Amino acid sequence: MNTLLTLKPLLALLPPLGLPLILSSCRSPNVREAWTFGAALTMFAVIASMLPAVWAGQCLEFTLVQVLPEVSIAFRVDALGLLFALVSSSLWIVTSLYSVGYMRGLNEHSQTRYYSFFALSLAAAAGVAFSANLLTLYLFYEMLSFATYPLVTHHQDQEARSSGRKYLLYILGASIGLVLPAMLIVFHLSGTLDFTAGGILAGKAGTGQVTVLLVMLIFGFAKAAVMPLHSWLPAAMVAPTPVSALLHAVAVVKVGVFSVLRVITGIFGTGLLAELNLGTMVAAIAAVTIVAASLIALSQDGLKRRLAFSTIGQLSYIVLGAALLSPSGLTGAMLHIAMHAFGKITLFFCAGAIFVATGKKYISEMKGIGWRMPLTMGAFFIGALSVIGLPPCGGFISKWHLVLGTLEADQIVFLWVILFSSLLNAAYFLPIVYQAFFCHPEESLFERQVQEAPRWCIVPPLFTAAVSVILFFHPQPFLHLARMATRHILGGF
Repeated sequence: MNTLLTLKPLLALLPPLGLPLILSSCRSPNVREAWTFGAALTMFAVIASMLPAVWAGQCLEFTLVQVLPEVSIAFRVDALGLLFALVSSSLWIVTSLYSVGYMRGLNEHSQTRYYSFFALSLAAAAGVAFSANLLTLYLFYEMLSFATYPLVTHHQDQEARSSGRKYLLYILGASIGLVLPAMLIVFHLSGTLDFTAGGILAGKAGTGQVTVLLVMLIFGFAKAAVMPLHSWLPAAMVAPTPVSALLHAVAVVKVGVFSVLRVITGIFGTGLLAELNLGTMVAAIAAVTIVAASLIALSQDGLKRRLAFSTIGQLSYIVLGAALLSPSGLTGAMLHIAMHAFGKITLFFCAGAIFVATGKKYISEMKGIGWRMPLTMGAFFIGALSVIGLPPCGGFISKWHLVLGTLEADQIVFLWVILFSSLLNAAYFLPIVYQAFFCHPEESLFERQVQEAPRWCIVPPLFTAAVSVILFFHPQPFLHLARMATRHILGGF
């Protein structure tokens, strides 16, 4: 792969850091939100401009600071990083639009602070996407933790503060207690922290050391919400719905699974994990999380909590796909980052629109809502189909590759895990749609005066639902980038 030295990876991080412009416009909401949209559009434009070079087989690099002779804070744009950055930057634009309708519709306080930390969070997510080594990834990972804390605690009541403490305890406790020492051990053993296609530990660590380091890094990146380090995620649902969408679809949890993908493929290497049969261990951990989270989701009456446990399970599909160490498994894992993002953010947008329009947040209170909010619940149905993995939505494409990955790896038990969990996905989503549209008129809990939420709470979920359908027929550029990344990781297949 050819290397191109350029400032573009750094420039992609700068637009969201224009916080002084957002802060200086606190007395003029229209100007403040214009700066937010400007930053989001500029960030997306810079990231999209790197597509032709990456498609041509080039790797864009930039070194910011040389910390030690062997360690630097550096950026590298490859196919995997660009895939994640495209997802997060494009959905930031949509989420910013939705935030206008939601935050104004509920007359939320501290909106300037909200937009500022939202922008900072997306800068951190892009930093993770373009990290060239484990140190750079770790620094931006921690930056994201601190940037999202004020968003989780936005309401500043007792419940929000309690959830914020739990959020930091899990996220920071795991990263400082597990990832940091693991990173130091990796550097001691290998002399480098650079992400390399074949890994950097082959021949430099014994089976026991590799196993311990792998467990430390899988659980240390607690944003991936692998059980039992998952309960911070449902607790974070006290945040405003656009923040929940950020947490579950765009930045936080996807940073967690992206980090796991990076260490599996760039620190350990698929060859070493296959040789030591450690991929099966990681896949088993992911499978337990998938099934357990899906079962718990079935019992949740709170709509956002059901979506939260759904997210926990869906994230582990990505971990499972990577742990299969097969071409289709890796491709499906990377592709699921994008497909799940568009489906799940649609569901959260719809949950927020329902709350803005009706004040309802429990599923048992939503009988008959489909006839009062048909656009919202229609979009919800499409988002649910995508997350379940049914056509004609993009989630089918990523799950199809994951299923093929289990066959390529000769891991039939994980094939059944994916199929069974998909049935559970349908069991906790489709009844919501059914009771919204098909309950008897006398069972409806909504009066005629109930109507759709404000326009800017409706347009974003309709857009992301439409994209979920489009991705079924035209999964590019995400599928092409995923296949490119897989070829690079496996050395051709």
